[in-house]
Amino acid sequence: MKNETYNPIDCVIMWVDGNDQEWKKRKRKYALSINERVEDDKEERYREWGTLKYLFRGLDENAKWIRNIYFVTCGQKPEWLNINNPRLRIVNHEEFIPSKYLPTFSSHTIELNLHRIQGLSESFLYLNDDMFILKRTSIRDFFRGNRPCDTAVLNAVSMKKEDVKFRFLMPINNTEIINKHFDKKDVLKAHWRKYYNLKYGKDVLRTLMLSPWIHFTGFLNYHFPYGLRKKSYNEIWDMEYEVLDDTCSHRFRNSNDVNIWLILYWQYVKGDFFPRSPKIGYLSAISENEVENTKVLDYIKNRKYKLIVINDNVSEKHFEIMRKKLIEAFEYIYPDKCSFEI
Repeated sequence: MKNETYNPIDCVIMWVDGNDQEWKKRKRKYALSINERVEDDKEERYREWGTLKYLFRGLDENAKWIRNIYFVTCGQKPEWLNINNPRLRIVNHEEFIPSKYLPTFSSHTIELNLHRIQGLSESFLYLNDDMFILKRTSIRDFFRGNRPCDTAVLNAVSMKKEDVKFRFLMPINNTEIINKHFDKKDVLKAHWRKYYNLKYGKDVLRTLMLSPWIHFTGFLNYHFPYGLRKKSYNEIWDMEYEVLDDTCSHRFRNSNDVNIWLILYWQYVKGDFFPRSPKIGYLSAISENEVENTKVLDYIKNRKYKLIVINDNVSEKHFEIMRKKLIEAFEYIYPDKCSFEI
């Protein structure tokens, strides 16, 4: 819109090289020595696919509106990365995470401290290394008038047996804090246009069906690149320091944690976002499902969506085969090096 004004928007990418033997040795050392139960330390969380360069190529070609890219690591650096690119800022954990939480092998600790990165814009885009841009984007795909664009849909937290110890509890931990500070009825009344929004398509039915419940029962997590505000971080740290401090004290992901979804939920209930259709992207996984794998590869080659997220659910037996196929698909649309490569 003509009346919209935008401040600079930066991008944060978090990455770890799971093939780094020194890092793996250090991780094993702490896993064996600490007095806490490591509940979510699967190899898939750290496995290196070799696709990071295509994330950078996508940003360079299709998100030119981004000012700077902050590349967050524990001291690692891809050998192909052009550290002299003026738009690149390499940030080590020690530069922004309080020392009492280090070393950390938990993405929750890193994500909950991103607002401390020196020089980072007030509103910023955060990407995991499994999130890729396939088509040309504009700032209005992610921010409107400096407010993040997102899809706020109510959800009922459900679970499977294998989720009991971790995945099931974390959304509950986040939602518990939201219910502590916000009245659901007041939120829906104040921001009804943002919750009952036709841009959400059929997903808005979830919100309609769950509206009568007195308290928030959870939110639907789309796991697309996150539009975040440092203001939201500061508010939560001020009001729930003990909870965030406890989460960050865990060197590995823990079922008692809260995570970055809490930041998003906070923005939802404060109405600090602009409604966006979930059709902007496709959430996928490389797995043992050949039909789904073929679909993912085709979506990449045909640039069906602006965004695609690719989770790692494939067995070690098929990992190398699927890794090569995935790289071939990205090479098809991004065959040339970008300014972030040597």
